[in-house]
Amino acid sequence: MTTLRTTPQQLVEHALASSTADDCIAIVRDSTSANLRWANNTLTTNGVMTEVAVTVVSFASVDGGVATGSVSGSASTTDQVAALVEAADAAARAGSPAEDAAELVADRTSPDWDTEPETTDIGVYDAFAPVLGDAFREATAEDRLLYGFVNHEVTTVYLGSSRGLRLRHVQPTGHYACTGKDTSLTRSAWTGGATRDFRDVDAAAMAATVKQRLGWAERRIDLAAGRYDTILPPSSVADLMIDAYWGAGARVAHEGESVYSRRGGGTRIGDKVAAPGVSLFSDPAYAGLECSPFVIAGASDNTDSVFDNGLALERTDWIQDGLLTGLLQTRHSAGMTGQPVTPMIDNLVLEVGDGAGTIDDMIAGTQRGLLLTCLWYIREVDPQTMLLTGLTRDGVYVVEDGEIVGAANNFRWNESPIDLLNRFSAATTSVPSFSREWGDDYFSRTATPALRIPDFNMSSVSQGV
Repeated sequence: MTTLRTTPQQLVEHALASSTADDCIAIVRDSTSANLRWANNTLTTNGVMTEVAVTVVSFASVDGGVATGSVSGSASTTDQVAALVEAADAAARAGSPAEDAAELVADRTSPDWDTEPETTDIGVYDAFAPVLGDAFREATAEDRLLYGFVNHEVTTVYLGSSRGLRLRHVQPTGHYACTGKDTSLTRSAWTGGATRDFRDVDAAAMAATVKQRLGWAERRIDLAAGRYDTILPPSSVADLMIDAYWGAGARVAHEGESVYSRRGGGTRIGDKVAAPGVSLFSDPAYAGLECSPFVIAGASDNTDSVFDNGLALERTDWIQDGLLTGLLQTRHSAGMTGQPVTPMIDNLVLEVGDGAGTIDDMIAGTQRGLLLTCLWYIREVDPQTMLLTGLTRDGVYVVEDGEIVGAANNFRWNESPIDLLNRFSAATTSVPSFSREWGDDYFSRTATPALRIPDFNMSSVSQGV
């Protein structure tokens, strides 16, 4: 006898019907992912995974206000969902009043609410995998080793509430990353990128980029620490801009704890924080970087509120023509700052008004400098200035008279992304980019230009490869 699968919509409805709290929100994420992994010019693993994850947020009236309880877990049956609901209801009743309490968003339904979840499978690599095999054979013949990973995931989110919300969103997310080494393991190069469906990913071009960069590294040029005219490719700019975005919480800024805080109190909204022509924004409908058009929050913190679940999202300008125009605002923090409600959106675009050309054009116009292809292990040193530190790896290349002439040693660097947005001397056109530090697991939807920094701070020499 065939057992019918419980649909995500049924899991949502069961959660809402089971809750005995005053209000309830149920978020079901139905995900499938397909991956390939390779090492030493050989495919090592591949697989397809499925997961149904449920978050239940319960709301209970307590002395002094409304308390919340949020519980998450894997759940594919109504019994499993009921257990999550029971735990969330109990947590809400035992909780303290939530300071971000607000009226829940109500009575909005996605036209495709009743549609089944979308999925992916290993067939997403039908065009990519054979070309990757060709790249393995070429690398073996030319004494190179390729290592890498590709992953494609499709998550369908169903968000329902006791106030009548029934929202659905499908999010495809993919990325590729490839590291190349010579057979003596003395040289290393990396490339990577993001994609929605792998139809735009060329395995041959990926392997050719790694080959070119390993070739650049045949000559070693040792350099001391110092400030260098440095080209940051879009991937490295994405690394830094994501930190600038994640650190843009309005409440923290209002309380004087971030680079976006105004001396004397309040936020710097309206102040100049970047060079003229610089714009930083998020837009759920941005072509190629499409993301959820409504808030999905499983827990409350400085930048998210469970009370905001279902709020509609639209293009939000964070920096416009060099001026700070928005920070990450929940309805609660917006009440504190007196600014519009501007929740976090799951993509980020940096544009420079007079940016033009490509990174190759930028290299050709550099008399002497560095091409810094990879940032790594990025950590915040000082939130007041957003000073970050990190390492370089897998390729710091030396540019002389418009050509790459070799690879330098690695460095530890210290820089603030906000400072860089004031100090850059040139920018290219913005293109889809992929942060090596944050793109794999956290934030892969970015578009950024390459930036040339005339005095990038390489604070010390690193021994990393």
